[in-house]
Amino acid sequence: MNALEKYQPFIIMAAVVTGLVIGGISGIQMYAGVFIVPFLTVMLFGLFIMMPTGSIIMSFRKTGFFWTSLIINFIWTPLFAYSLGMMFLSDYPMLWIGFLMLMVTPCTDWYLVFTESAKGNTALSTSLLPVNLVVQVILLPVYLYLFFGTYETVGFENILGSILLVLVVPMILAAAVRMLFSGRRRDILEKKISPFFGRYNIIFLALAVMAMFASERDVLTGNPGVVLLMFLPVLLFFLVTFFISSLAGRLMKFNRADSISLIMTSMARNSPIALAIAVTAFADEPLIALALVIGPLIELPVLALTSNILLRTGEK
Repeated sequence: MNALEKYQPFIIMAAVVTGLVIGGISGIQMYAGVFIVPFLTVMLFGLFIMMPTGSIIMSFRKTGFFWTSLIINFIWTPLFAYSLGMMFLSDYPMLWIGFLMLMVTPCTDWYLVFTESAKGNTALSTSLLPVNLVVQVILLPVYLYLFFGTYETVGFENILGSILLVLVVPMILAAAVRMLFSGRRRDILEKKISPFFGRYNIIFLALAVMAMFASERDVLTGNPGVVLLMFLPVLLFFLVTFFISSLAGRLMKFNRADSISLIMTSMARNSPIALAIAVTAFADEPLIALALVIGPLIELPVLALTSNILLRTGEK
């Protein structure tokens, strides 16, 4: 474990704090959001560069993992998230809707870095991403209708377009680089390019986090009470989900790497996608979007700490 891996939780927290601070500087907040997708793209490019393509193809054969993940993410999670919202946010229905939207959309980008940092099966996690993306886009309006009697037309083309940029583009670029550095030039890929991203990919994640919080600084600092309202249900979601997914991994007799992947894909939430949907479907309800901005404030440090704990316990 290199020095950056050891201090990963502190790096993420520093990125959050730095983003909130520099977001107060004139001009930075206005343009910070522009950098989120580029940093995520570079981060995922590095992950795909380090990942053997054959492993992704082989991982589709692990049907037990897929069914377990789908059950946790799309049956257990919606019911649990709705129950938490009923307990803590029933007096604030717009926050409740935002909370549910966040929790029923599994992450499709940066959680791969946490999976890799914890030495999980990143190839297996990556092969699950298309399934998670399609299912969450289809089911989110269904959840809103079932739980709140709300069905809105969402901008699916905008959502898919942003995912195309964040996920598919870096995957294609990584494949092109692999082809470019094949044969006699393979040593450059294995001894220089891959080790670089293995060592510094956490920095690109931190930069994406910094940009996100800088761009949303005023929304967060202007509503401190909402942060307090959201804190307990969000934290409880992650704690309970960690134990549920860990237990499922043991019951299914997954190996350690696969169990870590299950934990991370069950815990990490897709705030950029959920936020894009909220802005499109509920343009007149800013509290829904605010709930989705607050989520990563708690989620990212929790994921960083979780991956660090899993890494340390694995080494022992």
